[in-house]
Amino acid sequence: MTTTKIHEVRLGATGPAVGRIALGAMGMSGAYGASDDAESIATIHAALDSGVGLIDTGDFYGAGHNEMLIGKAIAERPREDVVLSVKFGALRGPDGGFGGVDNRPVALRNFLTYSLRRLGVDYIDIYRPARLDPDVPIEDTVGAIGELIDAGYVRHVGLSEVGPETIRRAAAVRPIVDLQIEYSLISRGIEARILPVCRELGIGVTAYGVLSRGLLSDAIQPGTTFAADDFRAHSPRFQGENLDRNLELIRALDEIAARKHASVAQLAIAWALTRGEDIVPVIGTRRRERWTEAVDALDIVLTDEELSTIESAVPAERVAGERYATAQMAMLDSER
Repeated sequence: MTTTKIHEVRLGATGPAVGRIALGAMGMSGAYGASDDAESIATIHAALDSGVGLIDTGDFYGAGHNEMLIGKAIAERPREDVVLSVKFGALRGPDGGFGGVDNRPVALRNFLTYSLRRLGVDYIDIYRPARLDPDVPIEDTVGAIGELIDAGYVRHVGLSEVGPETIRRAAAVRPIVDLQIEYSLISRGIEARILPVCRELGIGVTAYGVLSRGLLSDAIQPGTTFAADDFRAHSPRFQGENLDRNLELIRALDEIAARKHASVAQLAIAWALTRGEDIVPVIGTRRRERWTEAVDALDIVLTDEELSTIESAVPAERVAGERYATAQMAMLDSER
């Protein structure tokens, strides 16, 4: 049986109603190699038709391409049917290189102005700094977003990849609806300290990387190589022996998935869905068939015994390689 309409949950204690899974649009703008705009737009439409609601983007994805693509896709849709989550602050050079982070109030007001124009909307539902700016107190950044809420340009404050202390400081300024952070069967670092703080403060989690950028799927095989413009070409988990070891580890899920008449990707999504309704998996895809596969995972029911078997088969501590390259890991407040 296929779920044709995704049921809704509340995002955090103060956030909007969103679908049980969300759509991540980053891959539609070159993060994983070339993409097709027509297919990407069709995927956005398919996601909205299934009741997804929340679409996640960043103003720096494809140097604005991602927002313009989403703007085109939602132009004929009722605004209230779409919950737009936008990350800001990452600086890009004309060569596509990374130029640091700028979360100053004056900068984020500038970023927002262009996001509204590219998306073709009057307000952003959830606005969040993509990374913590070490030179700007989080109170200043959240306070500036709060002023934009008061002015009607933003509805809610979100955070991304920050740790417990930063979460508490931010929440003392304005209500925080969600923390966007990587969380999957093989990336479970938030469970020890970050997730308990979110739950204490009534903050939801929008979990990206649920499929670990394709590791938890059938999309990558031993010997797979990645184009220079593919994020995974520079990610430790996808390099040489690390990739071979990780794929060998994940193959242990094949038999379990087969018994559930599911793919490994669906098993990984189903696992994430068991972590609590305050966790909304953000499924990054740019193809309709992959979105359909993700939606079908909502119908998979995992028993406690099956969950134990899955977690024993793929212990997170045995995964080879960090989730980002060294320089990027150093920027993550969530890893401190």
